[in-house]
Amino acid sequence: MRVLVTGAAGQVGSDLVTALTGHEVIACARADLDVGDDDACRRTILAARPEVVIHAAAYTDVDGCELHPERAWRDNVLGSRNVARAAHEAGAFLIAISSDYVFDGAASEPYGEHAPVAPLGAYGRSKAAGEGMALDANPGATAIVRSSWIYGRVGKNFVKTMLGLAAEREVVEVVDDQTGSPTCSADLARALVRLASARRAGIYHVTNAGSTTWFGFAREIFAAVGYDPERVRPTTTAALGRPAPRPAYSVLGNRSWRLAGMPPLPHWRDALRVALPEMFAEVSGRRSPRATRPAGDRPRAD
Repeated sequence: MRVLVTGAAGQVGSDLVTALTGHEVIACARADLDVGDDDACRRTILAARPEVVIHAAAYTDVDGCELHPERAWRDNVLGSRNVARAAHEAGAFLIAISSDYVFDGAASEPYGEHAPVAPLGAYGRSKAAGEGMALDANPGATAIVRSSWIYGRVGKNFVKTMLGLAAEREVVEVVDDQTGSPTCSADLARALVRLASARRAGIYHVTNAGSTTWFGFAREIFAAVGYDPERVRPTTTAALGRPAPRPAYSVLGNRSWRLAGMPPLPHWRDALRVALPEMFAEVSGRRSPRATRPAGDRPRAD
């Protein structure tokens, strides 16, 4: 299978390149392909002649999107349109990665794939609009894959932040009023490769099984590497005071994935324990576990 990956140097993209071992891969990092450039997308994708395009490039800084909505629109909306147009012209199947932030968080049970989208902030609006662009530009040959709370070995993410803070701070405050499903990027990447092989169009929700709050996730991270989880204290989203709103509940149901005959991803706790050794080695190698926190400084995270 000949597959072109956008955002190939990013968190999901890098794991995709690994998961595609044995296939012919055209890995396009941002330096190779600016998806906001329509002409560049067309030239690159038509020259590559892929059977499948996996669109992993995105502007994923949630607060950054709120502060710079024009960049969110260019990268996440126009970028999706540009990649999908080129995929359509090349006759390629497209998989576009989206987010749980397309929902408003008002639900009390997992969101179905066809639940109405109602994003709260600029990031979610850009991802929802990008979904529509991709589906319209490459009709009948596009799969939208929504995932949530992604972490992995490449780039910045919540797990690395918690591991770093655990070595530096006595107390870490983490929000306990947002619920979702932590998802390991390596597990997501393997699922995307299965979908690429099957080439089944539609909308899919793909996350590790189970759900928790950011507070619960942080305590599990601490415990798994031998830190006292009681050092993690709960706080609220309002107290955190971030620029962008977050959905309070964004657990995704995976009925379409199951009906397509795709295997479920492991439970998030199991996935975390598999991923942690490498991530812990990386973080602990560049941070002193004896570092102490400044008096009165209690960092918060979501």
